[in-house]
Amino acid sequence: MEDMTTTSPSVATVLVGTGPLSFDDVVAVARHDARVELDPAALEEVRRTRGVIEALADDAQPHYGVSTGFGALATRHIPVELRAQLQRSLVRSHAAGSGPEVEREVVRALMLLRISTLATGRTGIREETLSTYVAMLNAGITPVVHEYGSLGCSGDLAPLSHCALALMGEGVVRDAAGERMPTSEAFAAAGLTPVELREKEGLALINGTDGMLGQLVLAITDLRRLLTVADLTAAMSVEGQLGTDDVFAADLHALRPQPGQARSAANLRKLLQDSAIRDSHRDPEACTRVQDAYSLRCSPQVAGAVRDTVEYAATVAGFELASAVDNPVVTPDGRVESNGNFHGAPVAYVLDFLAIVAADLASISERRTDRFLDVARNHGLHAFLADDPGVDSGHMIAQYTQAAIVSELKRLATPASVDSIPSSAMQEDHVSMGWSAARKLRRSVDGLTRVLAVELLTAARALDLRAPLQPAPATAAVVRALREAGAAGPGTDRFLAPEIEVAVQLVASGDAVAAAESVTGPLD
Repeated sequence: MEDMTTTSPSVATVLVGTGPLSFDDVVAVARHDARVELDPAALEEVRRTRGVIEALADDAQPHYGVSTGFGALATRHIPVELRAQLQRSLVRSHAAGSGPEVEREVVRALMLLRISTLATGRTGIREETLSTYVAMLNAGITPVVHEYGSLGCSGDLAPLSHCALALMGEGVVRDAAGERMPTSEAFAAAGLTPVELREKEGLALINGTDGMLGQLVLAITDLRRLLTVADLTAAMSVEGQLGTDDVFAADLHALRPQPGQARSAANLRKLLQDSAIRDSHRDPEACTRVQDAYSLRCSPQVAGAVRDTVEYAATVAGFELASAVDNPVVTPDGRVESNGNFHGAPVAYVLDFLAIVAADLASISERRTDRFLDVARNHGLHAFLADDPGVDSGHMIAQYTQAAIVSELKRLATPASVDSIPSSAMQEDHVSMGWSAARKLRRSVDGLTRVLAVELLTAARALDLRAPLQPAPATAAVVRALREAGAAGPGTDRFLAPEIEVAVQLVASGDAVAAAESVTGPLD
């Protein structure tokens, strides 16, 4: 589930202030190690609201998160001499994750987003605590966070607690070189001093939706790229199967003004322009087929609906990026109020929506691939695109690989957010499971990448087999890029797995789309 993109960062330094971060900011820090700086205006607000918390710390009245226990233990008033221990105990006990390590980019996104909320001044954190958190991120120190532990309410407690534990100089991290070591060693090497947490700080560090939000932003970034790839592979399949581009006409799609559908259809028109293969059967007297199968003809409708769902998810992510999630919060007018903004439902729902559409986009891609392999449907090509069917199996098992992935994607499309297991002695009696939704979506995005890569590999082989007819200049450029990357053209059977991986990298890196755009100009 590691990110496979190789594109260069567009942002070298990310300035974190009281306002929202952008998608590009998150990607730059998570994937490209962009440096983080704090806006002086944000630090001024942090200092101002810390004064509110310190005033409450001396109050005889108990205040949640400042002088009380947490969750179901919030009724206990904690005396002054035990409050530092209270914060340490909170972080240590909540750093209870288990299972495999979470990817570095996810942890870095999580850390950045927590820093962003802390910088709003709504949490009551101290300036020195926030600055050390930023220094830890900039030093490339990545706390070890585990797969299991978050219910998505109150936010991503366990993952964030592992990061807060590192801020205290405890637990286990990986340094900038990826070496696993005790946090104390990594801090010493980086010249950092662990933080002694004060009132409210432990809660401020762990009470947010940052893990699920970070994964949502990364997934949307990847899906936007893959949607252009899906239009590209669909165009190659339509062309290779002697389909028609007439159904992609702009006036036909204007009759159903779904915005994503129009964008996909426009891409298909650009990609198929000047195709000699298409022109070879444009004469209605020579082509007896009335209409293409749904997987070809309806590709803009399906991919377009996916586009619109992704953009809805991006809207939700944008709202969340503009949020200051903590409990309690320090309001701009100085009140300290308990709230439920940590509940992950808004993010969890769209994470689940995206797993659904990723599965369906992969499903239609697999159906297009399968049509290439069946002599009853591939319009004159060899069975399985094999060089010598019977002796050779061609791409028979490549389609099995697609089918296995699509089957898993359908299972992953089962929503996590409809489940809820009460916790904290029924105080937290309805949870979002947003972290679980995010984890399975990462696997879905990886699977979709691989399914589209197999379609690209198969469609490219079919286009080669249509010679001497030539494909469209745009699709020809993609075939050429694939061959130059190391996936050979038609011939006798050979070890196929490495060629599939070549196609996977061509898709994930953006090089396949770049090859097409060298002819078409920017695709939407």
